[in-house]
Amino acid sequence: MKRRTFIQAGIAGTALYASPALFANRQEKYTQVLSSASNTIVINAGVGGNNTIDLLERVEKDCLQHQPDLVIFMAGTNDMNSKKFIALPAFEKNMQQMIGRMKKIKSSIVLINLLPVYEPYLFTRHDRSFYEPEGHHGRLLQMNESIRKLAKMNKTALVDLCRVFSRVGNIGTAASSLIKNEANSQTTDGLHPTADGYRVMAVAVHAQLVCGQLENKKKIVCFGDSITKGDGIDGGENYPSYLQKLL
Repeated sequence: MKRRTFIQAGIAGTALYASPALFANRQEKYTQVLSSASNTIVINAGVGGNNTIDLLERVEKDCLQHQPDLVIFMAGTNDMNSKKFIALPAFEKNMQQMIGRMKKIKSSIVLINLLPVYEPYLFTRHDRSFYEPEGHHGRLLQMNESIRKLAKMNKTALVDLCRVFSRVGNIGTAASSLIKNEANSQTTDGLHPTADGYRVMAVAVHAQLVCGQLENKKKIVCFGDSITKGDGIDGGENYPSYLQKLL
């Protein structure tokens, strides 16, 4: 009897049988795909302190001029948490204008929603009244719902990092928190991810790209504020650098 190689497909319990020659052919094609994907360029276009007005002013120079095949777009942290506060209707208008310009150059788009924060640290920088009447958590929910609606309206992918960090990020004062605190970063930040947090971001984004068959895009621009920028060094602690390694 001719010897055959068994491959478990794992789809609805279906098992596929293939000859060694067929398996080798498929393996060669798979290797070619990996080789092709390794040529991907990921550009970190994050700038600290940017709100959506700032992003609008530089979207052409720092994003669209690169002619990206894919834009991974995260914005809103400064719109809701800084002196550059932007009310929700203006935030949505700014976001839609930028998304429209990205679509005009035929770029695929992935949106990322806003991360949870450790509120006791945040309230040392902003009085609670700054977030009235809805409170910080209420404002965060509103902003993320707005981002979800923008993704649905524009038929773009959405990475729900708020859910990921809320469920497994251990947000608080422990050293294991994925958001910077005194125990893991010697700072009362409470807003920005740790190195481990950035790795989690990259893995979540990469999973979305694979799910949406976007992982083979050749030029990717990560556009946003300081949470995109990270340490701002190629190969350093930021999600674009970790994403480049995954691709």
